Amino acid sequence: MTPFTLTNVERLDAAAAAALDVPFEMDEDAFRAFYDRTARPLWAYLVRITGDRQAADDLLQEAYYRFLRARVQLDDEAHRRHYLFRIATNLARDGYRRKATSPDLVSRASDQDPVDGSAARRTDARIDLRRAFARLKRRERELLWLAYAQGSSHEEIGAALGLKTGSIKPLLFRARQKLAALLRGTGSHHA
Repeated sequence: MTPFTLTNVERLDAAAAAALDVPFEMDEDAFRAFYDRTARPLWAYLVRITGDRQAADDLLQEAYYRFLRARVQLDDEAHRRHYLFRIATNLARDGYRRKATSPDLVSRASDQDPVDGSAARRTDARIDLRRAFARLKRRERELLWLAYAQGSSHEEIGAALGLKTGSIKPLLFRARQKLAALLRGTGSHHA
């Protein structure tokens, strides 16, 4: 066996550092097309789970940066999309851990909303939904947003959130039930 010297260790460290500097292999045009297809839905997802547009902007940039720096084999477009959402979800969770508070997703209705009955009812319904959504747990918000706003399948949700596919259906059912109870006003003491 060859003796391992400090010089060998330094070479290994340099090789490891160089390997970390190698970005994900995707040419600029392919990345631009992928970004155009995924940035808006990812940003909307991040706004919903964080409740903060500025934080969503920052997380979006960090998610794409980490996506490009990742050294994993991504088979197809769906796999890349799930991996990107997984990165973004983990970044948002890290932010929650650092802040140790839950986000406030309630937003104010715009002063420029028309005052006619139907527009006012729609605005009230949106505000009620935002308030109820804010009272859900983070995972419940993530599940509901991916399933109904993004239209993701159970497999896609499982891949994005790191959950088993078989657990998605009951988790979604409970999250829907809780949201419905909050919207009816009967779930206030359970949240």
